[in-house]
Amino acid sequence: MSPPGPTAMGANAGWLARSRAAVFHPCTQMKVHETLPIVPIARGEGAWLFDFEGRRYLDAVSSWWVNLFGHANARIGAAIADQLGTLEHLLLAGFTHRPVVELSERLAALAPPGLGHAFYGSDGATATEIALKMSFHAWANRGRPEKRGFVSVAGGYHGETLGALAVTDVPLFRATYEPLLARHAVVLSPDARLARDGETPREAAERAARLLEAHLAAHHATTAALIVEPLVQGASGMAMHDPHYLVRARELCTRYGVHLIADEIMTGFGRTGTLFACEQAGIAPDFLLLSKGITGGYLPLACVLSTDDVYASFYDDDPARGFLHSHSYTGNPLACRAALAVLDIFRDDDVIAANRARAARFSARAAPLAAHRKVRSFRQCGMIWAFEVASARADFSRWCFAAGLDREVLLRPIGRTVYFMPPYVTCDADWGLLVDATLAILDDA
Repeated sequence: MSPPGPTAMGANAGWLARSRAAVFHPCTQMKVHETLPIVPIARGEGAWLFDFEGRRYLDAVSSWWVNLFGHANARIGAAIADQLGTLEHLLLAGFTHRPVVELSERLAALAPPGLGHAFYGSDGATATEIALKMSFHAWANRGRPEKRGFVSVAGGYHGETLGALAVTDVPLFRATYEPLLARHAVVLSPDARLARDGETPREAAERAARLLEAHLAAHHATTAALIVEPLVQGASGMAMHDPHYLVRARELCTRYGVHLIADEIMTGFGRTGTLFACEQAGIAPDFLLLSKGITGGYLPLACVLSTDDVYASFYDDDPARGFLHSHSYTGNPLACRAALAVLDIFRDDDVIAANRARAARFSARAAPLAAHRKVRSFRQCGMIWAFEVASARADFSRWCFAAGLDREVLLRPIGRTVYFMPPYVTCDADWGLLVDATLAILDDA
């Protein structure tokens, strides 16, 4: 028997029931939704989402960190619509098209120096898989097949396909699948929250770098690459670190002949205050991983930018020495056109400068949060704010999410870490609403 329709049960309840009956939702224990309702969304506009009964929610997490310029953005939508009338898809093996060429050229021009070749996938985990395979294969093509190990940073998150999960250090996602995963090394995180008494964030970063140095000194002969989330480790609670760690990581990887993979899937496209987080350390990785905000939250797309040296290691008469990884929708024209529209907005609206001014205003308005008696380790990096909440509630994350919805804000805490990562179109008034709603939630926590 079919589930009741929206009209019979009320608009929201009907869609909720149909979703529970038909959709296996991601990153979710579905039984939770017996008591915590799924939120049915009918439409979006700017920084706001609206349900089927007209209630609104401020999207303070940019719909899983992907939305840059608001929902139903007219400029991105128009670019996709125009592309729909020209070319919707084309296989990229043996063919090419204008959007993928132009996007590759523009990304190479904007990225740190030396990253001149773009390989495309569909999401962040895909980008990680591509980089891991490409690093190993590049070393093998150079006559170093023993360099097959990877080093990741404690608390790092790089996706949930098997290769990506093997370099992810978040037990909630990894533990169940441990028997399926290759074993790789994990080194201390430069997370500034781990600073010892009297230690500055830079000193904490240096201490972590010294441990990385010791590991590479001992194991560089069998190590293909180090993978790191520059400046902010998202899934481990927006753990922020000093750029000094990236400077040292680049120096060490160069010294010991190890690739440096910068996972900017979340930190890229202005989230940390510069277009790419690596810029704040003045370094260029061997691989730059991009996804999430690359299309402004419109279409799935991932890109791995690699160096000329990596590219050259595959350039050969032997097909087996080529990088034969592929996806049906690699370099999809619609997604590439959306990404080009995103880059146009960054250029035409001077977004990075505008965000610096916006972030300064937002941080000033958030001062009462930083001073709240239940807030610990209040921190900010570009357009990301985070803090821990001193609460005895075992269900804090779920409770805070529901409490936020009651106050018209969409929060998605990571454990007891509350973070804000709003779209760049969020106005001062909406930010004030977010801060005031969060203060009220903290008072009740």
